[in-house]
Amino acid sequence: MSGTFGRRSGKSLNRFAWLTCVATLLLICSGGMVTSKNVGLAVPDWPTTFGYNMFLFPVSKWVGGVLFEHTHRLMGSLVGFLTIILAVWLWLSEDRRGVSNLGVIALVGVSLQGILGGLRVTMVKDQIGIFHACVAQAFLGLLVFIALVTTKFWPMLAHRHVDLQRFMPIKALAVAITIAIYAQLGLGATMRHQHRDLAILDFPTANGAWIPDTSAAALAKINAWRDARDLSSVDPFQIWLQMAHRFVALVIAIAIIAFCLRVWRYARDFNALRRLSSLWVVLVFCQIALGAWTIWSNKAADIATAHVALGAVMLSFGVSISAICWRISHRKLGCPAAAGPGAPRSEPIPA
Repeated sequence: MSGTFGRRSGKSLNRFAWLTCVATLLLICSGGMVTSKNVGLAVPDWPTTFGYNMFLFPVSKWVGGVLFEHTHRLMGSLVGFLTIILAVWLWLSEDRRGVSNLGVIALVGVSLQGILGGLRVTMVKDQIGIFHACVAQAFLGLLVFIALVTTKFWPMLAHRHVDLQRFMPIKALAVAITIAIYAQLGLGATMRHQHRDLAILDFPTANGAWIPDTSAAALAKINAWRDARDLSSVDPFQIWLQMAHRFVALVIAIAIIAFCLRVWRYARDFNALRRLSSLWVVLVFCQIALGAWTIWSNKAADIATAHVALGAVMLSFGVSISAICWRISHRKLGCPAAAGPGAPRSEPIPA
C-alpha cells in the first residue's frame, strides 16, 4: 500500500514539476511581449501597481501597455508560488539530497528573478533587463532538469550500456550546443534591450550586403534613411551584435544536425536520444524561420515573442539531452548513481 502511494506521489510530483516548467515558459513569453511592445515601464512603480497592492489592481485599469506589464507581474507571482510548492514538495518527499537541494536553488532563483524584475523598473537600466532575461532562461533550464530527474525514466538510464569511446563525443557535443544556445539567448536579450527597432532590416543580406558596411559614411546614410521612416538610429555595435546573432544561429544549426546524425549512427537504439535529437533539428529550422520572419515583419511583437519562446524550448531540449547523456556516461565511468529498485536492464547499444 505504501509503495503504491509512493508511486502515485512521485507521479504527481513529476506532473507538478512539468506544470511549473510550462508556467515559466508562458512567463518568458509574457516578458518577451512586454519587451517587444516596449512597455516595460508602463507601470512605473514596484512592488505596487500605481500605488495599489499588485493583486488588488482594478481590472478596469488593465489597458494598453499596462495590461501586458501587469499581467507579466501576476504571472511572475504565480510562478513564484508554484516554485515554493515544488521546493517544499521536493524537500519533504525526496530521499535524494541533491534533488531536494535543487528545489532550494530554484526557490532562490525565482526570488532573484523577481527582485531583478523590480529593479529593472525602479532603476530603469537596460543592463538589468538583459540579466533578468538571462536568469529567466537559466531558471527554466533548472526546472526542466528537476522535472526530468523526478521521472520514472531517469533511474533506468543508469542501466544503459554504451560504448563510451563513441558516446562521450555525443555528450560533449550536446553540452556545447546547449551552452551555445544559452549564449545565443543572451545575445538576443541584449539586442532586444539595446534598441527599439532592429539594427538590420533585411535578411539574409544585411543592409543590402552580405557583410555590412559600418563606416561613418555608410552609417550616416543608413541613419538618414531610418530617420525618414521614424526608426531609431543605429551604431556599429548594434549592427555587429545582430550579425553575431545570425552567425551563432548558423553554427548552432550545423551542430544540431551533426549531433542528430551522430546519435542515429552510434546510439540509434537509444529511443529517447534519437527522438529528442530529431525534434531538435525540426526546432532549429523553425527557429531560423521565425528569426527571418521577425526581421521581415520589422519585429512584430507576436512573431518576436514566438521567436523568444521557441528559443527557450530549444534550451530546454538541450538541457534534457545533456542531462540524459551525463546520466548514462556518469554511471559507466563508475560513479555512484541511484538506479532505483527493480529498474530493468537494457541490451547494450551495438557499435
